Amino acid sequence: MAKTAQPIIALITNRGRKRTLRAFVASVIFLTTGSIAIAGPLHREQAFRMHNRLAGVPPTEATLVSMETDIEAGDPAAAADTAMANKHFYTVTLKNFAAPWTNRDHSVFVPLNDYTMLVIGMVRDDVPFDQILSADLLYVDASQPLPASDSNDHYVALEQAMLQPGFDPQTDIVASAQSTAYGLPTTATAGAMTTRAASEAFFIAGTNRAMFRFTMLNHMCMDLEQVHDTSIVPDKIRQDVSRSPGGDSRLFLNNCIGCHAGMDPMAQAFAYYNYDEVLGRLLYSQGSVVAKYFNNDTTFDQGFRTPDDSWTNYWRQGQNATIGWSPTLPGAGSGAKSLGQELAGTTAFAQCQVEKVFQNVCLRDPVDINDRNAVDQMTANFQSGGAYSLRQVFADSAAYCMGN
Repeated sequence: MAKTAQPIIALITNRGRKRTLRAFVASVIFLTTGSIAIAGPLHREQAFRMHNRLAGVPPTEATLVSMETDIEAGDPAAAADTAMANKHFYTVTLKNFAAPWTNRDHSVFVPLNDYTMLVIGMVRDDVPFDQILSADLLYVDASQPLPASDSNDHYVALEQAMLQPGFDPQTDIVASAQSTAYGLPTTATAGAMTTRAASEAFFIAGTNRAMFRFTMLNHMCMDLEQVHDTSIVPDKIRQDVSRSPGGDSRLFLNNCIGCHAGMDPMAQAFAYYNYDEVLGRLLYSQGSVVAKYFNNDTTFDQGFRTPDDSWTNYWRQGQNATIGWSPTLPGAGSGAKSLGQELAGTTAFAQCQVEKVFQNVCLRDPVDINDRNAVDQMTANFQSGGAYSLRQVFADSAAYCMGN
């Protein structure tokens, strides 16, 4: 049966009817995007494929029969829930999904850490994923003391525990708070950005611009070249940026300004953060701008000198308004938490999460109009009612791609 491009019904969700709604949305996607709704061996094949894509391992016979029955009944959401109940959905699929975000090389071959574990826990508990850049949240091993702020040993041990047959991600992992474990003020916590792993990767040395760039890469699926805009007023570009690189001011006016004029005013939100290599931990100096913000301040001493952690989003106007900034947010604030809310409140953030899940589950980029329609509908569902359920995106992607 050829795929159709029929639009999928848009729904407004409420949390009290979540289970019923999820089943209905997944069945609509299932029936309108080309999955063949006939009884027989095909449903068994689709159930097998769905389980492999979500859990990374073959299902048991009992699980396969249960999923096959749900798919045959037009309820692929229930089948996806069964697959995601397998512990390997958490210990393998989600772990490998999030690990590349935690390092500059985007490598999956890194030890388990608090950033990766934060993603795993938020999906397990269906925490609205737009809190990934602002929550005072940490997921830890229930049987061990809280992680230390200067060591990843807690998560190295947890990774070993995950390999044991009796490990249960539903009970052996519990929610905690960064402010409790790491001693940060609650107002200074910013989800993934203030995890130890992200701090070590992106707050180390440099000028803290790396945290801004990699947050955009990981959570908005765009690099600075894609937001390059030379029309912005350059009044908050720092002193370390030459206005005549190589003696040619045209390079600044046609190149450097395009990134720095928008990035520097927002990266100011990180002015009180630093990762100390000697201590091996994130440092937060409330009310005191860290010294790295004044590196090379004689390069252009008439440039902007950072006074505090206030930030402004100049990208709300002009070409980058297409990022889809939330009209309910002010577009300015102080500190990393409010900046994280600004970034995660965009349409680009929602689209990015859905596309990453689609690629992970379907093993391809969206390739045609049917794929794009499905991704657009999943994005609308993801944002609808403020649910931001990444777990639901995994289920919807698996239902859409179980036929191919």
